[in-house]
Amino acid sequence: KTEHGFAGGETIVKDYVRERRLRGQEMFVPLVHPPGHGQADFGEAVAVIGGVEQRIHFLAVDLPHSDACFVRAYPAETTEAFCDGHNAAFAFFGRVPQSMLYDNTKLAVARILGDGTRQRTRTFAELQSHYLFADRFGRPGKGNDKGKVEGLVGYARRNFLVPVPQVESFAALNNGLETRCRERQNARLRGHEETIGERLVRDLEAMLPLPVAPYEACERRSARVSSLSLVRYCGNDYSVPVAYGHREVLVRGYVETVVIGCGATVIARHRRSYEREDVLLEPLHYLPLLERKIAALDQAAPLAGWELPDAFLVLRRLLEARLSKAGRREWVQVLRLLEVFSLEEVQAGVAEALRLGAIGFDAVKHLVLCRVERRPPRLDLEVYPYLPRAQVATTSARAYLGLLSEDRS
Repeated sequence: KTEHGFAGGETIVKDYVRERRLRGQEMFVPLVHPPGHGQADFGEAVAVIGGVEQRIHFLAVDLPHSDACFVRAYPAETTEAFCDGHNAAFAFFGRVPQSMLYDNTKLAVARILGDGTRQRTRTFAELQSHYLFADRFGRPGKGNDKGKVEGLVGYARRNFLVPVPQVESFAALNNGLETRCRERQNARLRGHEETIGERLVRDLEAMLPLPVAPYEACERRSARVSSLSLVRYCGNDYSVPVAYGHREVLVRGYVETVVIGCGATVIARHRRSYEREDVLLEPLHYLPLLERKIAALDQAAPLAGWELPDAFLVLRRLLEARLSKAGRREWVQVLRLLEVFSLEEVQAGVAEALRLGAIGFDAVKHLVLCRVERRPPRLDLEVYPYLPRAQVATTSARAYLGLLSEDRS
């Protein structure tokens, strides 16, 4: 009243504010969902994987017409998880939706242009081109534009992931989630006379066929090999063979693996790490360098924690005792046989060499090759001058008489 000279009372103001608030509340148009279309979104939950409690991210895919769903869990909300989830969902349904509705996730949308059109990320454009579905995006900050999948995210968290799952691996967790999705197809939701599975038939009839092969669900990045023969990807370092030091390589990050290639050759494969500043070393990658820099053998980080069979350690001890530095180099050469042969084959060759007393790289290699080629070994111990030799002389008759005399006594 003082500021504006208002002559009315408090009741008039309250009535106005109440009416203004009612008019300001958003209203929604009831929607009909024709068959053959889908929606997708990520959600978060907690699970115990391999005894470790962690936050998981799951991709939920919903078919609004039938309310059929698919849920798959991942360690992180990444590009490769986004693509792998689509592969798995489309394989689960056996068909591809005509269109998919998303929020404006950075996994799919690189930029929103001034006229509202979306500039797609390269990976999402490849995924869409592979499966030939149309894409649709909700308004920024308007989750109700894809209310079906938003509801599915909450439903899956409350029903599929409660109580907190305790499983050995993500594969086991996802097997359980897929089972729950199939079981839900027998449900009859409020307002529907048919089950989800019965309505799903119409969805499938309107959907697109699967391509011959799934999309390669990975993220691709170029990188350079460091002087330590390491390649950095998503904050973690992965080793490659030392022969590729200081070269440009292509890193493909999958959900569970990291594959590193140089040109057309795959040079390294590692399990995917979701830790921070982790270093994953493959011992075989560094053996050629250790063969030349043998003094670094005992302090080589790639070999630390490498659990080799006892026969390899016995062989090293004998080689070092007899040949010192050259013996260590021969032991590394024996380990390099693992670049070509399996651990079981090399272990068998080492064990046979120890039994025969043929302590050396050449002998082990010969025995391994004979085992692989299924032929008898032919080892001449004369080529091992450092081995102890047994001198066998001709026995004289006097020696036998001495033995006989001892027996009589």
